[in-house]
Amino acid sequence: KIFMNTLKYLQSNEFLLDVDLWRLFANLEELNKMSLGFVSSFFEIVKEHVNNSESSMDFTFILRKYFQGDLCQTHQIYCLNYSSAVFYLENLRQREDFGIYLKWCEQNKLCKRLHLPELLVAPLHRLTRYPLLLNNIWKRCTDEREKGFIWSVKEKVEKSIWDLEGKVKWLDNFQKFRQLHEVIIWPQVWDRDKRFFVPECLKQSLRENISENILSSTNRLVHEGRLTPAESTRLLDVYLFLFDDFLLITKIKRNKKKHGGSDTSSIPACPSLSPELQSLVREGGFCTVLDQPIPLDRLFLRNVDPLHVTVFSLQNAFLIQHENRYGQCIAVFLLQAQTETAKKTWMSQIETAIANSTKQHESKKRTVFCFPAESSGI
Repeated sequence: KIFMNTLKYLQSNEFLLDVDLWRLFANLEELNKMSLGFVSSFFEIVKEHVNNSESSMDFTFILRKYFQGDLCQTHQIYCLNYSSAVFYLENLRQREDFGIYLKWCEQNKLCKRLHLPELLVAPLHRLTRYPLLLNNIWKRCTDEREKGFIWSVKEKVEKSIWDLEGKVKWLDNFQKFRQLHEVIIWPQVWDRDKRFFVPECLKQSLRENISENILSSTNRLVHEGRLTPAESTRLLDVYLFLFDDFLLITKIKRNKKKHGGSDTSSIPACPSLSPELQSLVREGGFCTVLDQPIPLDRLFLRNVDPLHVTVFSLQNAFLIQHENRYGQCIAVFLLQAQTETAKKTWMSQIETAIANSTKQHESKKRTVFCFPAESSGI
């Protein structure tokens, strides 16, 4: 509330007007009002029981009012906005004026030296503690009817939390892939390879085949990171994205302008991406696809033996081979990691992804060929 009310005061005096209160704090005021109402009503019953020992501590009315009402729903709205709020906050913290506002608020004694990200997460923790509270009430309840009701409320809250976890994961994955769509540039075939000549009159029809659709939120990003191709003439940084069904090799571009002229420096960096890629996004950089995606069932991984390491100075190197469905090698990438540990991690991640992809394909094949028993009515 210190951070929220201070920001409101500053905006009423025409400072930080471009900062979106909802994106940072969501429905915090409503959540605070709802939580305060619940705890006040809860302790009123306890207080009445202490002052009058003959009165029973019947919590069912309060539990019905709040847990079957809007308490969990209000929490869900806040929690679903949390990832986006952290995402937005990270971008705002780069600004000097916003940094001054944060430091001023942090000096307040009520903050107990906690920063805004540590305070924003508190309502998430509160929601997960409600089942513990309800379980403790259920254990001490003597009336069987009330006991059954409290148990059903506890199960409802737990289900609400499980549903929320799924939604938060989906939203986080969606934000990550939306960021990847902004960062990864797919060059046209005539830009990628000068051998392919296409007249201007035909280019528009080819552009309609959008490569970006290859990336979707259903793809799972398994591993990512920067490597160096071992080239005889020059060193070039590449950035690899290993998905659960293909490997994408891209070339790092640190230009301020994105392909097509739009400025990427204003795009906030998604916190679920690696720090290296977040840094690239903040600098306004992007990744241009170097070659076609390599399906994991067409990818062959080779380790570079010690002899070649010694003779050709190929430190921490491994080889990726792309074969087409006829068994022909159509691309080879000799890549070097910064350390031996990083190399082993990459090789392990790729091997595991290939194994998982193979298992998935085999199970699909079995499903296709396992026809149900023929009906006697046919």
